[in-house]
Amino acid sequence: MKKMMYSVLPLLLIAAMADAQTTIMDGQVTVGTTDVFRNGDKIFVNLSMDVSDLKIKSNEEVILTPELCDTAGNSVKLPEIWLVGRNRYFYQLRNGTAPEGRYFYRKKKLSSVIYEVNVPYEDWMKYADLMINEDVCGCSELLASEDDMLFSPFVPLYAYVSPPVEMVKVRNITGSAFIDFPVSQTIIYPEYRDNPSELAKIRNTIDVVKNDPDAKIVGISIKGYASPESPYDNNTRLAQGRTKALMEYVRGQYDFSEDIFTTDYEPEDWEGLRKFVAASSLEDKDAILEWIDKDMDPDDKEWAIKKRYPESYSYLLQTCYPALRHSDYEVKYVLRSYTDIGEMKRILETEPGKLSLYEMYQIASTYEEGSDEYNELVSVMVHLFPNDEVANLNAANVSMYKGDLAAARRYLEKAGDRPEAVYARGLLLAIEGKYAEARPYVVQAGDAGVQEALECLQRIDRAALAVNEE
Repeated sequence: MKKMMYSVLPLLLIAAMADAQTTIMDGQVTVGTTDVFRNGDKIFVNLSMDVSDLKIKSNEEVILTPELCDTAGNSVKLPEIWLVGRNRYFYQLRNGTAPEGRYFYRKKKLSSVIYEVNVPYEDWMKYADLMINEDVCGCSELLASEDDMLFSPFVPLYAYVSPPVEMVKVRNITGSAFIDFPVSQTIIYPEYRDNPSELAKIRNTIDVVKNDPDAKIVGISIKGYASPESPYDNNTRLAQGRTKALMEYVRGQYDFSEDIFTTDYEPEDWEGLRKFVAASSLEDKDAILEWIDKDMDPDDKEWAIKKRYPESYSYLLQTCYPALRHSDYEVKYVLRSYTDIGEMKRILETEPGKLSLYEMYQIASTYEEGSDEYNELVSVMVHLFPNDEVANLNAANVSMYKGDLAAARRYLEKAGDRPEAVYARGLLLAIEGKYAEARPYVVQAGDAGVQEALECLQRIDRAALAVNEE
């Protein structure tokens, strides 16, 4: 630890102001206008500092402490000014050890400091000097107290991963419509019952994509379902015919070619029936579920349920069966790629789903790792791509940054087995103080080419040694 004291304003006279500049820390910091005055029972100290030339390593912090003192040994220390490197800044925030008050700064984002404080006036201050004490601390000196190891002495070194480029950005919107048909018919009547609103749902879904200049529809799929009542052969005819009718209706509304359509049908939606029964409070629920699960002719199965459980069947017929006659649809489209960071940032604010994971990572790369902007964007990525291994890996790193180890553990479960994910699992163990368990993971990652592994191993060994020596 390096300590220095600089005299900024000697032989203070109340209501004095110094306009001359003073340099401290080997010329890296310039103290500009210094204003010290008494107002009633308080002394006010105002000064400005230019810190643009100050060089601080990532794991270091500079603490500048203004102090009023006189030749008789009287003194009073004023609030400290903390100028902190990247790793040290986030370490302090993560562990709740950042000093309270206004003057705690991350150096990279700072070029000047405006300092304004006041303290109670005492008579000796009339002839006091204004001094500045400087402490330069490396993180290893501050991780442990003299009495207790308050936090793990291991300082993590994270390895973020850039996602692969998504060459073709294919997206889809899905929905379900409940088109009403007259009994046993396969002709769509647009004004029949609830058809106006159900058909509008499909058109609105298509219009959202069709009217987007960044999107091109490449496929529309429709799958029709019928309910289990009546003979299976007839239900097959209805499901097939009604699906074709809906496709023709959609084609008639737009100028789409026939080859972008795909259709399918399910004569009887037994899966939907099972979900409804399982979630119900029917008296015969368990027995009906057993029949639904039997591998037998659908007509025989439906007749058995109707005959054995007439009250429940009647309830299902009125309440559940109409919902089983539905048409599921999917609109598949391709989005254009973006290369301009400014445009991507604008889209991120309004339509983040239009960005690929790679494009979002390009935005994140404009921020410093560990910054609030970077961490927030990584969280957005994993929210939009919850099953992507790279998104989960980067989210695990951010969670470790924030000290949320439980969340990091959950993300790592979905991060796959790439070398960086193995490395991150080692980091998590090291942060928990399990250095012996962490080491094999980090060694394995290093052997697989993770560049951060060598430095991480040295940090693990130093931390383990510090704990053993204690």
